[in-house]
Amino acid sequence: MAKSLLVTGAAGFIGANFVHHWAAAHPEDTLVAYDALTYAGNRANLEGLEGRANFHFVHGDICDQAQVERSMREHAVDTVVHFAAESHVDRSITGPGAFIQTNVIGTHSLLEAARSIWLSGSGNEHRFHHVSTDEVYGSLSPDAPAFHEEQKYEPNSPYSASKAASDHLVRAWHHTYGLQVTTSNCSNNYGPFHFPEKLIPLCLTNILRGLPLPVYGDGSNIRDWLYVQDHCRGIEGVLKRGVVGETYNIGGNNEWNNLDIVQLLCDRLDARFAANPELARRFPDSPAARGESRSLITFVEDRAGHDWRYAIDATKINGELDFAPVETFETGIEKTLDWYLANEPWWRPLLVT
Repeated sequence: MAKSLLVTGAAGFIGANFVHHWAAAHPEDTLVAYDALTYAGNRANLEGLEGRANFHFVHGDICDQAQVERSMREHAVDTVVHFAAESHVDRSITGPGAFIQTNVIGTHSLLEAARSIWLSGSGNEHRFHHVSTDEVYGSLSPDAPAFHEEQKYEPNSPYSASKAASDHLVRAWHHTYGLQVTTSNCSNNYGPFHFPEKLIPLCLTNILRGLPLPVYGDGSNIRDWLYVQDHCRGIEGVLKRGVVGETYNIGGNNEWNNLDIVQLLCDRLDARFAANPELARRFPDSPAARGESRSLITFVEDRAGHDWRYAIDATKINGELDFAPVETFETGIEKTLDWYLANEPWWRPLLVT
């Protein structure tokens, strides 16, 4: 039976990848792409979908409960996939208010809209899937076990605190009102449509422009990296086979420290330039043409409250939902490089400098 999904943050990085994935895998389903188009939301990310009879774009704020309800009723939505969030830790340190508004108040508005429509006595099957982050669990020491679903919450930044609050709201609306929910906490994503303020696209575009590659502290902070298409497959598995009320950690089994990632990007781009002289013409300011991308690495003052390490224990989703990432970090990075080199008209207008 065809479903109708409202996807919040659908013009953002992960949301856009998800709607493209779902449209390809489930062409009979209706997709309602809901996005406020703030700085990281880009309607161009939805090219190829708009114009389809069962794809609808709504320019709206998730804090506007009335508009959310109208959109859900108009398209008979039975599934909400909630990506919309302020997500950049640096921005949360300098301006936490926006994170509380979007991540906490916005999630509350969505939950109330869903409760109003789905729990009005009809008893229809529905699902509210909340997409969260491993940062809600705090920081790991180098030899500590990876985060699991029963992990104590210890958020350390305004961003992670706001996401932790939204996780608790989703849990409460399930236990108090009976809303049929699932939650996923993912590790760091990378891949197509990634806004250039984040580490990997920032370094890729800076290398191509010959600009410094800022590395916090000594670059030893560790993250677990998940290719965005694998994340979309994981969420699909939760929606199709996940148990209502449960949380699933989605990880990439790819722990890398930040400096090693930056050096890998330098070396891969140097190799690309060496194999394709045309790249030097396209990007004349890049030291990759001389095999010298590493010369751009610049160590900067560490971020306030910088968590040491994140790592996901994905045993639960692997075992219960038969999910495992397809991409290694090395194969995912190659696909990411391919995409950014082929899509300069997408990322060039988004750059600050």
